[in-house]
Amino acid sequence: MQDLLLSVALVVGLTLAGLPIESAHGADLTVFAAASLKEALDEQVIRFQADAGSKVVVSYGASNALAKQIEAGAPVDVILSADVDWIDYLDARKLLRQGTRINLLGNRLALIAPANSTPSLRIAPGFGLAAALAGGRLAMANPDSVPAGKYGRDALQSLGVWADIQPHIARTENVRAALVLVARGEAPFGIVYATDALAEPKVRIVDTFPDDTHAPIVYPVAIVGTSRSPYAQRFIDSLASPAARTVWLRHRFAMAK
Repeated sequence: MQDLLLSVALVVGLTLAGLPIESAHGADLTVFAAASLKEALDEQVIRFQADAGSKVVVSYGASNALAKQIEAGAPVDVILSADVDWIDYLDARKLLRQGTRINLLGNRLALIAPANSTPSLRIAPGFGLAAALAGGRLAMANPDSVPAGKYGRDALQSLGVWADIQPHIARTENVRAALVLVARGEAPFGIVYATDALAEPKVRIVDTFPDDTHAPIVYPVAIVGTSRSPYAQRFIDSLASPAARTVWLRHRFAMAK
């Protein structure tokens, strides 16, 4: 089991820097995945490796950065994004294998605070998030490019509070970096996926954003066009299997409709 765990690599720094992914050498399958999938996908990979007798390497990061790396020619077999737009981006450039793309998962957006904090807020039009920050920052993934940040910006705009909040945002390179700022108490509030909050005991969910305040959160998966791995389609099928569904639901993801 320990060997299987070691093969699930977190190499976000190499990916974002555009450097070769050395840990992928010798892998039967290389996967790019949204940072918010880490705990659940690590578990799925361990199960798949045991069943298939293969070695899988996963690189986690922001969906926009991962898509750009694929466009630049990164040697990847499967992409699992937190955003339909970035899969559309790759699809439009004919960088995905036709007929392999499916919508796999859904999620919700949550307002979080450090676990030992006491402020309470109810998310509603015009709610007092700016005042509750009390001079602090709202941690969220970069709303100009990262899916979680874009969903968050859209939700705050829909609720009529974006203009007040925008000057107080701590922008991060991905949603897990925003989670870390809140977990460390460096930001009094943050916006992340609900599954991120549930994976981190040092934060609490203050409230969840109504689904109608932002576009549906969908995680598509597809095989990259340059893949030569015989395990790629089997891996996607595994992620959509009944056994995988049990894992996804335990980590509080929804199955895509």
